[in-house]
Amino acid sequence: MSKSFFARRTVAATLSTMVLVTAANAQSSAQALKYPETRKSDHTDTYHGTVVTDPYRWLEDDNSAETKAWVKAQNAVTDKFLEAMPQRMPVRKIYTELYNFERYGLPSKEGGRYFWSRNDGLQQQSVIYMAKSLADKPVVAIDPNQFAKDGTVALTGMKVSRNGRYAAYGKAVAGSDWQVWQVRDLDTGKDLADKTEWVKFSSAEWTPDGKGYFYSRYDAPKEGAALSGVNYFQKLYYHRIGTPQSADQLVYENPVEKEWGFGASVTDDGKHVIINVWKGSGRKNGLLVMPLKNGAVPAAPASVLKTITLDFDGEFTPIGANGNTLWVKTDLNAPRGRVVAIDLTKRERANWKTVVAETKDTLTSADVVGGKILAQYLQDAATAVIVHGLDGKKLSSVSLPGVGSASGFGGKFNDKETFYSYTSLINPTEIYRYDVSTGKSTLFKRPQTAFDTTQYETKREFVTSKDGTRFPIFIAHRKGLKLDGSNPTLLYGYGGFNVSETPSYRVTASTWMKMGGVYVSASIRGGGEYGAAWHDAGTKGKKQNVFDDFIAAGEWLVANKYTNSTRLAVNGGSNGGLLVGAVVNQRPDLFGAAIPQVGVMDMLRFHKFTIGWAWVSDYGTSDKPDDFKWLYAYSPLHNVASGKKYPPIMITTADHDDRVVPAHSFKYAAALQAADTGSAPKLIRIETSAGHGAGKPTSKIIEERADILAFIANAFDVSVK
Repeated sequence: MSKSFFARRTVAATLSTMVLVTAANAQSSAQALKYPETRKSDHTDTYHGTVVTDPYRWLEDDNSAETKAWVKAQNAVTDKFLEAMPQRMPVRKIYTELYNFERYGLPSKEGGRYFWSRNDGLQQQSVIYMAKSLADKPVVAIDPNQFAKDGTVALTGMKVSRNGRYAAYGKAVAGSDWQVWQVRDLDTGKDLADKTEWVKFSSAEWTPDGKGYFYSRYDAPKEGAALSGVNYFQKLYYHRIGTPQSADQLVYENPVEKEWGFGASVTDDGKHVIINVWKGSGRKNGLLVMPLKNGAVPAAPASVLKTITLDFDGEFTPIGANGNTLWVKTDLNAPRGRVVAIDLTKRERANWKTVVAETKDTLTSADVVGGKILAQYLQDAATAVIVHGLDGKKLSSVSLPGVGSASGFGGKFNDKETFYSYTSLINPTEIYRYDVSTGKSTLFKRPQTAFDTTQYETKREFVTSKDGTRFPIFIAHRKGLKLDGSNPTLLYGYGGFNVSETPSYRVTASTWMKMGGVYVSASIRGGGEYGAAWHDAGTKGKKQNVFDDFIAAGEWLVANKYTNSTRLAVNGGSNGGLLVGAVVNQRPDLFGAAIPQVGVMDMLRFHKFTIGWAWVSDYGTSDKPDDFKWLYAYSPLHNVASGKKYPPIMITTADHDDRVVPAHSFKYAAALQAADTGSAPKLIRIETSAGHGAGKPTSKIIEERADILAFIANAFDVSVK
């Protein structure tokens, strides 16, 4: 994420790098920890003949009085520890100053209006603005800060009708995945009575006539029913403006395939609806097509739906359409991606035509805009953008400011312009307008920040993993760094679900660098940096490759004198929290501090909670004997090793998280605290008014991430001034 700030000159002048504290100060900051008692039950489960104890099963009920009391007691211990750290408030001050800068989202155009988001710096939520031209003074379209005083109700998405009159927008409370969608009249600024509920993992897509939108939702649960596993399934609906949700038209469902989910997109010419059929969190999907008659939904949609592909043997992402031609980005028979053209009247695969062939670089996304194909590639995890004609001929490339990450380039077939963003580890996100016909980029917004990028440098290095696999890491730090093995270093990773870790600006990184630290992000297996094979090499029975890569990155940093094992911290969230938990179990000697955030820690039961079933595509499932063996072998919860000295650990989670349920972190924290892993703190920081992370208000982001950096600084016995 791209963050920046402004700072008063007097404050900036007093900030200095990290320095070693004296022994006396280190001793005064040391605290004798007494963890809350966590009740152990005698619960066991048998998996394919193996008996597994689960003494903290009761913590899975986050609504029970006993669990709530446990949360309160754990937070009391953690709060006391954090409050006593001399680094806490100085770090929060720096983080706040660095966070306080204008941040813009990519503009889009609909119905003669431009729309983009802006945060003035410390607003809890970014505001959506609109204007008839980029030069006009924008006016507010939607201000999510009006949803709730504390900023805990977030805007999850917005889609403007093609006539520019209405905006359908989603809201979520406390970071939940559940959304409620409403409709705003952009001319009057008032909301209509329309409301669509029980929406999850869905956006809205208007029909060309502006009379309604497609969306996906689940049935309202029966009283007392659990919203977990796949005991409920998603359906695609069409909502007509001015009617109750109960009157919404069912477009498609498949009760036999309960793991299927749906997303709809209307082609630019309004002739077809392309339905994306997704299954779990895997990249492989299906496609359906439904004709629209004069822009309206057919009376019996199921009778006119046609299959493009439902084999689920590859990724199929629609990138544009015109007439009966649909352009699709796919990794079918092309692990690093290609673009094919499909004639919707001759949908058989034998008729598909390769337009942009696979290359040595990874095709991450593409869009058909202005009659051209704008293709985004990763070259060793940094972005390159190539412009092709509709016949696939390479026409030009987009000149980017440096080695970093670019995204955007969306639009319609006949648009003459598009917008993209550029960022790197030391460059806050800049927004550019791109003229498709001339190939010229024009700066739209560049943030003014107090982070002086001229004082820092970033580089890409390559690490060789345990099995000989080579992968990139991106390193950023203050210029003139001495490679003497003493620098406090923070290593970040994710490694899963085809998510590419590319260099981008983070306030956490800039704060750490301003404190004198080295920030490193690792592009390890499990991501999409090198295509489908790279992702597959970090899934299921090959998940250990991800941990080996991350460990190799840490060893490289030590061997190359950036740091040493007592001053190397590791951090990751969600699947990255699993990564941190696993590598600390396997190599506790390599790290001086660890921060697993909202991690998937119980690999034997993850699929039994909320959307966890969808992660089986990456992890496998303990329901299968072979899968159980590898999951049990690395599951962070089940591999906490008594008798080994662990580094200081602070787990972060939220009691409202309905994606990676807090039970993962609760049980893992209890196991750490009960084990003989040395005297270093094993704390859990539990947010009680936010969820998994999306939509979290600014104040909560600053508090949590500043606490993370302060905890690491405290663990390394350094002071922050």
